[in-house]
Amino acid sequence: MEIDMSIPSAPQCISVLALALAPMAWAQTPPSTKDGMDGAVQGGAMMGGGATPEQVEFFEMKIRPIFEANCVKCHSSKGERLRGGLRIDTRALLIEGGDSGAAIVPGDPDSSLLIRAVRYQDTELQMPPKSQLTAEQVADLERWIRMGAPDPRESEASGEVMVSEPTEVDIEKGKKFWSFVPPTKPEIPAVEDGRWCHGEIDRFVLAKMEEHNVLPVQDADKRTLIRRLTFDLTGLPPTDGEIQLFERDKAKGAYGRLVDRLLASPRFGERWGRHWMDTARFAESSGKERNILYPHAWRYRDWIIKSLNEDKPYDQFLREQLAGDLLPAEDDTDRAWKQIATGFLAVGAKGHNTQGRGQFLVDLADEQIMAVGQGMLGITVHCARCHDHKFDPIPTADYYALAGIFLSTETMFGTERSQGNRHASDLVTLPPGADVPNGPRMTSQQRTFLTTIRDRAAREAGLNADGTPSGAQVDPQRARQARDQIDSIDGVFERFDESGAPTLANRLAMGAREATPMDAPILIRGELDKRGEKVSRGVLQVMTDSDTPRINSGSGRLELAEWVTNPSNALTARVAVNRVWLHLFGKGIVPTPDNFGSSGQAPTHPELLDHLATSFIEDGWSVKRLIRRIVSSHSYQLASKNEPANAKRDPDIAWLWRMPNRRLEGEAIRDAMLSVSGTLDTEPPIGSPVGVFEGGAQVASSRFVSTDMTKRSVFLPQVREQTEEALDVFDFIDTAFVTSDRDETNVPAQALYLMNDPRVVSMAQSMADRLVTECKDDNERVRRGFELAFGRLPTSSEGLAARSFLKDFAKIEQAAGTQPGEMIRLGWTAFCQGLFESAEFRYLD
Repeated sequence: MEIDMSIPSAPQCISVLALALAPMAWAQTPPSTKDGMDGAVQGGAMMGGGATPEQVEFFEMKIRPIFEANCVKCHSSKGERLRGGLRIDTRALLIEGGDSGAAIVPGDPDSSLLIRAVRYQDTELQMPPKSQLTAEQVADLERWIRMGAPDPRESEASGEVMVSEPTEVDIEKGKKFWSFVPPTKPEIPAVEDGRWCHGEIDRFVLAKMEEHNVLPVQDADKRTLIRRLTFDLTGLPPTDGEIQLFERDKAKGAYGRLVDRLLASPRFGERWGRHWMDTARFAESSGKERNILYPHAWRYRDWIIKSLNEDKPYDQFLREQLAGDLLPAEDDTDRAWKQIATGFLAVGAKGHNTQGRGQFLVDLADEQIMAVGQGMLGITVHCARCHDHKFDPIPTADYYALAGIFLSTETMFGTERSQGNRHASDLVTLPPGADVPNGPRMTSQQRTFLTTIRDRAAREAGLNADGTPSGAQVDPQRARQARDQIDSIDGVFERFDESGAPTLANRLAMGAREATPMDAPILIRGELDKRGEKVSRGVLQVMTDSDTPRINSGSGRLELAEWVTNPSNALTARVAVNRVWLHLFGKGIVPTPDNFGSSGQAPTHPELLDHLATSFIEDGWSVKRLIRRIVSSHSYQLASKNEPANAKRDPDIAWLWRMPNRRLEGEAIRDAMLSVSGTLDTEPPIGSPVGVFEGGAQVASSRFVSTDMTKRSVFLPQVREQTEEALDVFDFIDTAFVTSDRDETNVPAQALYLMNDPRVVSMAQSMADRLVTECKDDNERVRRGFELAFGRLPTSSEGLAARSFLKDFAKIEQAAGTQPGEMIRLGWTAFCQGLFESAEFRYLD
């Protein structure tokens, strides 16, 4: 028998180590507790039974309008004549199909006749017959079928069909729904074990535990607590020195001092800024059918981080994003930052190739209504675009009252008109005296790339490089487009000097400013050519009172901002504190953080929610004080250890008898690998790699991210539909939507990424080099590796397994005659990568 003496690959080594360290292997990953909107489909049925609130919203926002506008006349019970034997009234009828067979195959758009028809793939099957749907509408139908065709028009669980008939919205009745009633300070509940409580939050939590006959588990140990708190507040792991210092600190107030230090760290704004970027649907390109770059979106990202680090009051934080350009400013710098804040209205997804300026503008207003409605108020106002809201007291008239505000606003996203981009706009020019950066440098590679594109455009325009006619025969239309592109690229070059440094001309930002005020007409079924009566600009009737500001002039954005941030607004503070709770406990008090309406879920602790909301307002809308209050509670400091009796009564941990296990986001996982490997560069960059390209450019692959980029993940380019793999594999959001609660999946692609990605291997090598250099022997290296990766020391069995694993590499090196140290280094690299691959590295206890 021959012995294979070949050098094992790193993934093989990791697999061996993962088996040796079984308690922390991938197989031990806690099961996922969240289902994504694009849920799994099995056997043609949606897993989990029924549609989630997010899926219902998607259907109402995207699918129902397509059916109503294009299909119901010929394929529903409402139609005058049924054609092809097909009815689309419910999901079941779509699956049953018509004369040609099943219209949809849930989970498989390519096999669905409906998709073949709307794609115009077959000459004999084209629907709608008179005019093809837009590419975006086709993509929405594909996505709907891919997620299992969830349809709120029927209840699959009961088999009962529920047909939504038009009803008059009862505003007064709607005002009595819990989330539309302004919060008031609740009484602090009495509890049996008052000594357990550190403060008022714990009394609300313990009262629910006692009511449901569950008991809190023991407290987390200090190592677990500092790792949990440091990740929650900064998105980074604690250093081994910080762990040891906290563990040794027996003085009173040690935990409070740790909280204050982390809240004061610049890393806090980067961590919590990423949370708001999810809600604000931040990205640096338009997405949709033409993915157009937004080179100046980074300024809004930096404003978010700066505002959170400064603990800008949350009401002012929202006010500036809605109407910063209309607020008074102390000086040019303050004026510039307030203008940058309105980038919130400009960074959303847009269909730049939409036919017709009017359609583009109403779609843009719809996107902004979604962002404000869900992002700031936690309600799906945008679902009332085509009809009165199906679930909440929001008539279509209210939708168009808000639409008038945004149609009276000029959104400045800064793109050049070009092929595939019918809708251009200016950018906000920042005051020259403002203390803001000019932007990123243009690298020689970027200049070469743009020059190559310009030279190609010159040839297509029939020009030489110096602009003189070449005499070549060219297509006139393409020549005009090429000249537009040349002008655009020349405009980029003018913003940088010869060395690549940005000039004052680069002080530009996405944002908003006033346009000609107008009241919007109601669009019947949301169709631009079917206009009803005009509606005065205003806000939602269900949350108006005598103090609601009236819009007499201007766009109304300032009045909208005052209404959103008024302490009497029933939703704003509740939605804000619920999201903070979500990011600290893994689940909101209201489990649907972007839907406080009747199709969302009710709060598990309604009195606690109102206590937090009213305290938040009393504390001057301070996010840092709110976080300090929550993490100082006993509830936050509990261990995550399971207790069978409690788990039987409360398997979902709704009553918070223990801290739920939470998987880190892709950003935190990547940043943690950089941190423990010693390669993380915490200095914030100026600008973004996207920021040196022209605003009319469509996205090309692999243009932005350098494989050796070691900045924090919040600063990675956020180009729609081209998410960095390190984030995408760990459930990065769809930036076309407001997303406050990310999905958590556990899929093989995540393990394969950690095993095979060259950048992960490189970080493992750097960590290995760090251990070998900074530690005196193998025992110390193993201990430090565990402490850096997990915040704890290895057990005796883990240490033994690791040392045995590493000794095998030394034996292979002796037998194979490789270069001295080569196999030893590979062994330490495999050890470190095995730590990265473990569930414990990716989860918080």
